[in-house]
Amino acid sequence: MPAIPSARSQTVHLLGQVLGQGRLMSEAMSGAAWQALAPADRAAAQRLAQDVLRNLERCDKLLKPHLRKGPPLFVRNVLRLGTYELCSGGAAHGVVNEAVTLVAGDRKTQSMKGLVNAVLRKIAESGSQDWQKLRTPRLPRWLRDPLVLAWGNKPVAAMEAAHLSGAPLDLSTRGDAGALAVALEAELLPTGSVRLHGNRQVTALPGYEAGDWWVQDAAAAIPARLLGDVSGLRVLDMCAAPGGKTMQLAAARAEVTALDLSESRLQRLTENLARTGLAATVVTGDALEHEGRYDAILLDAPCSATGTIRRHPDLPHARQGEGISELIGLQEAMIDHALSLLAPGGRLVFCTCSLLPDEGECHVEEALARHPGLSVLPADAPGIEHTWRSPEGGLRLRPDFWAGRGGMDGFYMAVLRKPD
Repeated sequence: MPAIPSARSQTVHLLGQVLGQGRLMSEAMSGAAWQALAPADRAAAQRLAQDVLRNLERCDKLLKPHLRKGPPLFVRNVLRLGTYELCSGGAAHGVVNEAVTLVAGDRKTQSMKGLVNAVLRKIAESGSQDWQKLRTPRLPRWLRDPLVLAWGNKPVAAMEAAHLSGAPLDLSTRGDAGALAVALEAELLPTGSVRLHGNRQVTALPGYEAGDWWVQDAAAAIPARLLGDVSGLRVLDMCAAPGGKTMQLAAARAEVTALDLSESRLQRLTENLARTGLAATVVTGDALEHEGRYDAILLDAPCSATGTIRRHPDLPHARQGEGISELIGLQEAMIDHALSLLAPGGRLVFCTCSLLPDEGECHVEEALARHPGLSVLPADAPGIEHTWRSPEGGLRLRPDFWAGRGGMDGFYMAVLRKPD
């Protein structure tokens, strides 16, 4: 690793943390070398690492004929980065030279600089043409197999295409969404979110400092809208951080309690409330130990987050499906506890950003069996499409929906009503 960190050296570091240590990029973006980068270089490193992870299958496919045996992970990741850059229009001279410099700068791998130079020069000759012939990268088997079982081959292939495309920037506003779309030269989505296409610096956009809006995927903005009119109601946002749904509820004039176990994540929520001028009671604590009585509860339960791969392509590579059964048990316990906090006749919106039915549809079916008198209310809000509705009464959103608009995060949500 060179003494002076660069965007490319930190890209390789991030790849090593994800593929070698099983860490998410959000956890790995830290340390002295990362902080030493200029903000623009940090953004470039994050973007490059995400792009390599989205195209990992393609990179390895092109590299395989040139490698008689697998090099160390660090060298392999340098080659993956170089391959991606060369096949996406990077200047061969600069890409190859820095790749060689990265490998030569590490005593453990400096003997392999000749290999890196030779392989990447071969990739530079015909790689971009071969790249175009390769299939859309597939999800790892641990995730792809259950998704195919749930949704079928064709929908999963469409989801993989959405993952490869990445995600545009969506905003929620406390004011007129149509006016915000006009002001930002953006698209007003049918559900009321505002979508920006292309690379835009969030903090430089009009209205950021004034707190007129906040970043929130269009799918993630729907659950709060399913609660309908919450003006004056006591509403618990049960797993609130980072706060998008809390701000929606506060903007709708609810008396919001924002609860989360993570104090650091709640700090971000508090900062966003201050920026937007919205008010909520912020509580750090375990959702399963929380006490109170509420008219409505929004439970965005901890989950596998498999619906967010468009934005987080590291997730299926850093995780192998471990811990999902424990998460399912936690989700069930949270539903039961949330229902105990609801006033008679109160409404609970349960949601997860997961593509797995065990973390969505199955929970609602089982909750209805456990709780006599519990019912599912129609999931109604502006822009809801018929094809999103699931048999038990919830909404199933997938990354391949709205393909022509840039997709959406995968989500499941349902509205449950406690008996009077």
